[in-house]
This record gives sequence, C-alpha cells and structure tokens, in this order.
Amino acid sequence: MSYASSFYFTLPEIILSVSGLILLMVAAFAGKPSARLVTILAVTALFGAGIFTAHLLCDPAFELGGDAFSGVYRMDAFGGFAKILIYVATIACLIVTPRFFDKSGEYRPEYPVLMIFGAVGMGMMVSAVDLMTLYIGLELSSLSSYVLASFARSDDRSAEAGLKYFVLGALASGILLYGMSLVYGFTGATDYLSIRAAMSDGLSGGLLFGVVFVLAGLAFKIAAVPFHMWTPDVYEGAPTPVTAFFATAPKVAAVAILMRMSLDAFGTQVDAWRQIVIFAALASIVVGALGAIGQENLKRLLAYSSINNVGFILIGLAAGTQEGASGMLVYLAFYVAMTIGSFGAVLMLRDAQGNQVEKIADIAGLSRSHGALALCLAVMMFSLAGIPPLMGFWGKFVVFRAAVNADLIVLAALGIAASVIGAFYYLKIVKVMYFDEPAEVVEGKSDTASWVVLALATIFVSPLGFLLTSWLGGWADRAAAALFFAA
Repeated sequence: MSYASSFYFTLPEIILSVSGLILLMVAAFAGKPSARLVTILAVTALFGAGIFTAHLLCDPAFELGGDAFSGVYRMDAFGGFAKILIYVATIACLIVTPRFFDKSGEYRPEYPVLMIFGAVGMGMMVSAVDLMTLYIGLELSSLSSYVLASFARSDDRSAEAGLKYFVLGALASGILLYGMSLVYGFTGATDYLSIRAAMSDGLSGGLLFGVVFVLAGLAFKIAAVPFHMWTPDVYEGAPTPVTAFFATAPKVAAVAILMRMSLDAFGTQVDAWRQIVIFAALASIVVGALGAIGQENLKRLLAYSSINNVGFILIGLAAGTQEGASGMLVYLAFYVAMTIGSFGAVLMLRDAQGNQVEKIADIAGLSRSHGALALCLAVMMFSLAGIPPLMGFWGKFVVFRAAVNADLIVLAALGIAASVIGAFYYLKIVKVMYFDEPAEVVEGKSDTASWVVLALATIFVSPLGFLLTSWLGGWADRAAAALFFAA
C-alpha cells in the first residue's frame, strides 16, 4: 500500500499529533493565561479528528477498512467506532475541566495537550494489528495519564493517586510486555494475522502462558478483577475531570484492544481464553457491586461501578461471537454517556465556598434545592442499575442476549442475578437525594458548559435514546463485522 493511503488512514492521529505539538508551543510561549484558548483549540482538533473518522465509518467503500504502513495499523469500522467514543469522551472531559480548577487556579495549558497526546495513543491502540504498534500506543496513552492523575499539585491525594497509578501501571505494562514476548517467542511473529495462523494448530504450554499474561496486562487497563485494586484510590485522589476521563476514554481503548487481541490474534483459540474472561466477568460484577455498598464517597462508589460495568461488558466477549462483539460496543457507547453524565453531575456539586462535594451524606435532600441536578443524577443512577426504559437496561440486554445465543445460559443467568446486587447502591443515591433530610451543603452554581454536557448525556440515556438504537446498533454491527472479517 502506498504512503499516501497510509497517511490517509492515519489522518486522525496526524491531525491530533500536529495539533498537540502546535498547542505545546503555544503553551510554552503564552504560558498559563493561554489555558482556556488551548482547551478550545484542543476540543476543535478532537472534533475534526472525530468528523474525519465518522466520514470513514459512514463511507460504504470503506466498510472493511484498510491497512497502513505494511500492515502494522488498520483503519476499519471497528477502530473508527472506538475512536469516536474516545474523542467524544475526551471532548466532554475537556469542556467540564476549567470550572473545576477555578478555585485553585491550577489549570494550565499542559492539561489539554496531555489529553490530546493521550487520545493519539488510544487511537493507535485501537487500530493496532501488530504488538509493537499496540505497545507504543499504550505507553503514549499511559504516560499522559500518569501526569494527569497528579495534575493538582497542591492536593496530596492527587500526588498519591499519580504515584499509585504509575507504579501499578508500570507493573501491568511489564506483565503485558512479558506476555507479548512469550507470544512472539512461540509464534515467531508480532502481527495479529501471523499469530492467529500460528495458533490455529494448537497452543503449546509457553504460548498459553503468553496469552494469560497478555490478558492479565489488559485486565489491569480495564480495571477487571483481580487487577482492579488501583481503581478506587486513583479515582478518588485524581482531579474529578481526570477521573471522568480515566473511566471513559482509556477504558474504551483498553476494551477495544482486548477485543481485537482476543477475537483477532487469539481468535482460533476461543475456548482457551474464554474461561479466564468468564471468571473476570463474574468476579468484576460481584466485587464491583459488593465493594460499592459500603462507600461514602461518590467517586469511590463510581469507581466500583466502573468495575461492575466492565464485568457486564466482558460477558459479551465471553460469547466469542460477532453478536457478542456488537453488544459490547453498544454497551460501551451507553457506558460512556452514563459515566460522563455521572461525573458531570458530581463536578457540579459544590458548597458555598466553591469546594467540591464528594460525600454521599452531603447530597441528602438535593432534590429540594437543586431539582434539575438531582433529576439528572437520578437518571444516571437508574440507567447504571439497568432499570428500563433507560439505555443502561438495553446495554445489559444486548450482551446477555449474545451470551444466551452462544449457549452461555448459566453465565447470563449469573450475570442477571448479580446485577440485582448493584441496583442497591445506585438506588441508595436516589433515596438520599429524594427522601433524606436536606444536608444543605450543595449551594454552588454550575456553569453553562457543564449543564450542556450533563443534559446531552441525560437525553442520550433516557427513553429518547431509543430513537438512536437502530443507528447505533447498525454502526456496532458494522464494526463487529469488520473485526471478524479481519480475523
């Protein structure tokens, strides 16, 4: 394939890379006062990359995509779908960020630049069809995330979150790299197509260990049990907009590379890794639900909610079918909206001095003083609990249906039963806001940008979202078909 075609397929990453370098120079010369301008320009660059990606995704001639740079990168409907979710999540997090740092005055132009380079790395990850490309994208994204976690210099919790994320992230990267080296050693290849061909004749003991280590490294990135231990502490300590970012964009990228690795590179040995995925799915659902019950901090509760939702997503992967992959993508789209909306609402909880309110007890009686905010947060909680007719229910329905159609009826039944546990702590939030005596702590006013993000997320997960299900389902089906065609 010509270099012109390769550059065309990688244009989203080129747009963001060039924009990031230019904005880095703006930040260096203009300094801290340029923070809001750099944020606006970063959002514009992400929007442009998203528009180009959507153009490719909607182009019938591009339905099966194409490879770039001698087959180390593939731009197809699957990668395009994941990239759009990543860009949308990053844009939403950037929009709500400046207001968060108003009181501390710590917002700097490096923040949106780090977000852009993180998006570049995630874009490379979801389009990677070679272990080397995957690892480069993963580290580019991770290095940006480590700095973002500790961005609030005056907050000891942020510094602690950044250190924990760095140490455990480095450990997970080492595990993943070791697994990749084993896969390369026993297959003699780094590209997914050759790995798949080498595995078609069976798994040796060493290659099986490589698969396990690769899945373990990726399980850390998606915060699946038993590699979830970092999530509550990092989510609580990092600045809330950064936490919202961690819970959405990097998680979409990690789930996408797990799908491409499992269904493409390891696609001929589904039975070998299915047991691992089933265990991680059920354990994540149960641990996420039980761990959230006793939480008093909203961000820690949402961290366990994130672990819980990963479990439901993995049920679709356990199916190992095109329907399961499509269901995972649909669930991811609704999960991003629900998570952005939940953290957006948390960001709008401020006391009279403008300090962030994070304790569940402090939002008691919120419906009486901030009715609209309480309603939006209640919609998010009901949707995360999977209560119809909200979109959280539809997301769970499609992955359970895929599991049943793949003859994993017991897995689906256990997942449905475990989802009842999770409903408890979601409904607890609604009960505190609507039925407890007012704590009268939340008094701060929110900015228009935050309201716009919260309103859009609420509409998307409300019954009005059903108007988008056929359109979203069609995109997800095309993305899953491209993934299985590539395999």
